[in-house]
Amino acid sequence: MLTQFFADTFASQQELLWLLTIAIDLGFAVLLFRLFGRQGLYACIIISLVLANLQGPKLTEIFGLQTSMGVILYSSIYFATDLLSERYGRAEANRAVMIGLVVSVIFIVMTSISLMYLPSSNPKTTEFAQTIHQATASLFNFSPRFVLGSLLAYYISQRFDVWIYHVIREKTQGRHLWLRNNLSTLLSQALDTLIYGIVVWWGVVDFVTAMQLALAKYLFKVIIALVDTPFLYWASSWKIAHQDWVGSKQSF
Repeated sequence: MLTQFFADTFASQQELLWLLTIAIDLGFAVLLFRLFGRQGLYACIIISLVLANLQGPKLTEIFGLQTSMGVILYSSIYFATDLLSERYGRAEANRAVMIGLVVSVIFIVMTSISLMYLPSSNPKTTEFAQTIHQATASLFNFSPRFVLGSLLAYYISQRFDVWIYHVIREKTQGRHLWLRNNLSTLLSQALDTLIYGIVVWWGVVDFVTAMQLALAKYLFKVIIALVDTPFLYWASSWKIAHQDWVGSKQSF
């Protein structure tokens, strides 16, 4: 009953739902960091990538512009890498990027293998099995263009994000956290959007249309980048000595 109430409420308040989703997504990222330190931020990146792959194809409209759940659920990844950069340095942030890349490859490979299994032909379950098989195929039948574009955009933009974050940090001598957080995220998100638009959309549609689709998504990314700044200030001020010590004793 409560679930239906929220469904009915947000059906006419999609923009409010969008802002609430971002806050919850970033809130969970902060909670993971609070509970588990840097390992929590690694988990945050993995969870966000899996969710973005699962729900990325789901399209919706916010403020009259079409976007995907992948854009919304991608927000905490940049937050996590920036917080890793701030608290633990460039090497830890780059390590998290590589973990995310490997996890994405494993996810794509294993879900692709799952599609090779035929649905059950048992008369008692065949209808259910066929329905689930078709639903799974709709979600996980990734095209080579999508796989290449997603992985390439993720890896290049995330490595760039870590690099430019530390360039700005050095230039400002560690001051102006808001500047390096927002500028690094906005530039790397622009790079991510450009690569994805060219690799995934250009060829399916003409170049101008591909860039229009990319620009619409980038506008949402700009807002998300601004929203995550208070969360970064909040989390970066904490002292999590125990988790930091545990993390320093472990290696990959």
